[in-house]
This record gives sequence, C-alpha cells and structure tokens, in this order.
Amino acid sequence: MSFDAELREFTIGPLYRADAERCAELERVLFPGDDPWSAQAFRAEVAAGHHYVAARDGDRRLIGYAGLAFVAALPHAEAEIHTIGVDPAHRRRGVGRALLRALLGPADAVGATVFLEVRTDNEAARALYEAEGFTVVGLRKRYYRPSGADAHTMRRDPR
Repeated sequence: MSFDAELREFTIGPLYRADAERCAELERVLFPGDDPWSAQAFRAEVAAGHHYVAARDGDRRLIGYAGLAFVAALPHAEAEIHTIGVDPAHRRRGVGRALLRALLGPADAVGATVFLEVRTDNEAARALYEAEGFTVVGLRKRYYRPSGADAHTMRRDPR
C-alpha cells in the first residue's frame, strides 16, 4: 500500500523482526515518561504472529509502526490494538491514520470488535480514533507506568 501525503511518499507493509531496534528507538522518543517497549518486546510480538505493520518513507526508513492482536475468535471475534507510533518528524501527514487502517482491515475481515487504550491527555490520538469509529467505553486510572497517566478504553464495533 503506497500513500502520498503532503508530497512525502510512504508505504505501509509488514513489520519485521529486524525493525525492532528502530521501533524501540522511536518508543523512547514517543513515550519518555512511561515504560517504552524494548526491541525484544517488538521481536516477541512479531514472533507471536500478531498483526504488525510498518510505515516507511521513500528511503525505506521506518517512520511508524502499529500492532494488533486477536484475543477472541469467531463467533465473537475481538482484537486489541497494542501500539501505534509515528516518528514526530512525520506526524500530521496521514501516517498514523494509514497505520490504523492497516490494522482495522484484518479485524473488519473477520467482524472483530476492536479495543485500545489511549492516554486521556492525547487529544490528537483520541480524535483520530473517534474519526475511525471508536468510542470511549471506560477509564483506567493510573494505567501508564511509571507516569501514572490515566487512559481511556475505546471500542470500535465490528464492520
């Protein structure tokens, strides 16, 4: 899948184990006050067979990542979005939306309800999720560690 956002091309494709170090590097930038994922955590997610995707710029450099896991099978399929991250230099160009849609496609294909957590103070992410059909269904106090930030649990019904 290829996208042209503000004259900056990027592609969406699989996330590979070899991308783990770059993902961990971005995690440290994106989530400094919390517990950013390690390279090993990314390798484990990919090895477990969860649906992980990457956004790459025209030079094939990883500029974003996202992952989803199916947690319940048909007839009541459920999935949860584990993570979405975009390099700050590439934000507001459609990368996050493209990553999210790349996760939702497989969930929609099996009619899965999708859940996620988002920091209550992350208005941009919450607006993106709402635009893609998610609604707030709960509040998790002190969900993020070690910052103690609260999270909204959001849900998207099957499509």
